[in-house]
Amino acid sequence: MVTPELSIIVLNLFIILVAYISIYPKLAGNSFNKISFYDIFASGFSLVLVGFNYWESSYQFSLLVTKTNWFWFTFISYAIIEIPIMIWYFKKRKVKINIKLAKK
Repeated sequence: MVTPELSIIVLNLFIILVAYISIYPKLAGNSFNKISFYDIFASGFSLVLVGFNYWESSYQFSLLVTKTNWFWFTFISYAIIEIPIMIWYFKKRKVKINIKLAKK
């Protein structure tokens, strides 16, 4: 039987793999700003899909050491899955992280 936790993890993995293998190389290349911009939509897409199913539910998702709602489970599991794939992509594409702060 497929648990809600497993279905969300598989969904997140699928979205992240499609993003980093297909979408980001074509649309963002090695631009950190573009990758960040498109990642907002990818993670938002995951949250919207899961939200459609669990918005009004009182189901408590197991996050190893604690119980949480659908939003935090989706958000945290997305981040945990994405970080190693993002590091691989940044090394492969030689992405430079240049953060410019606004001057007063």
